[in-house]
Amino acid sequence: MKHDVRVIPHTVIQQEESVKEVPKGVELIQAPKIWSETKGKGVKVAVLDTGCDTTHPDLEERIIGGRNFTNDDHSNPEIYKDYNGHGTHVAGTIAARENDAGVVGVAPEADLLIVKVLNRNGSGQYEWIIKGIHYAIEQNADIISMSLGGPVDVPELHGAVKAAIRKGILVVCAAGNEGDGDHSTDEFAFPGCYNEVISVGAVNLELDPSEFTNSHNEVDCVAPGEEILSTYLNGKYATLSGTSMAAPHVSGALALIKDYANRHFGRKLTEPELYAQLIRRTVPLGNSPKLEGNGLVYLTVLEHLEGIFEQKIRAAVAS
Repeated sequence: MKHDVRVIPHTVIQQEESVKEVPKGVELIQAPKIWSETKGKGVKVAVLDTGCDTTHPDLEERIIGGRNFTNDDHSNPEIYKDYNGHGTHVAGTIAARENDAGVVGVAPEADLLIVKVLNRNGSGQYEWIIKGIHYAIEQNADIISMSLGGPVDVPELHGAVKAAIRKGILVVCAAGNEGDGDHSTDEFAFPGCYNEVISVGAVNLELDPSEFTNSHNEVDCVAPGEEILSTYLNGKYATLSGTSMAAPHVSGALALIKDYANRHFGRKLTEPELYAQLIRRTVPLGNSPKLEGNGLVYLTVLEHLEGIFEQKIRAAVAS
């Protein structure tokens, strides 16, 4: 396969040596409000990306293993170190632990399976992605998170995604950053526009659609994707923007939902049922469905949600 997949283009805004906060994106989707009920314990999220800084203090206790499918480190499958930063940032948004320092992820007790399918340049062959998906299936992942995409619809990639869905695995993908700010046009990146995946677009912290976010009929929901603070290389932190940053918010949200559902429904919910639980926890923002799908992931869906959400909108705009 001659075509390459790349990390969904992202912007590194700044790096920091140390921080101590719950990132604004994590707060915006209301994750901390339900941590008394669930923190994603025992849910396995496979992060298909550039690897991970496995010694990062916010991540090392959450990582349960991994595999390298790239040409980095002479293709040694046991070395899934991140030389790019993108994968470490994504992993932190999903599951950075609570340790009274650094940042906290959406699901701070979820398990991370690091599947390195993109090399130090943020580029990967379709073959690597496909092998990574099948590895995640073999490892019994609950969720596959992919903040990557390419311009070509490769049947084998689509087949791997379908195989994961058949196994009951939730597949979350960034929608892509080729957007032109016009919801009437379509921009496609694969696998993010496959019907089977949960395609995630981006909004900023004021809840406006990001100008770069792709628009098409397969977008399922949106999450914060601008000025997102998370873990980075060498134990540091960075603020990045891109739909790459939006997708892991949804992967983490699904870890919370799955953990809660497993304990309260008396049985394991199917992939369609878990998807339905996610969509129940979205709120329309008033934009075209091609930009926002069902709306913003908002985990505290209450009877008086409408009034609460109006207050949240005002607070976001005021900040």
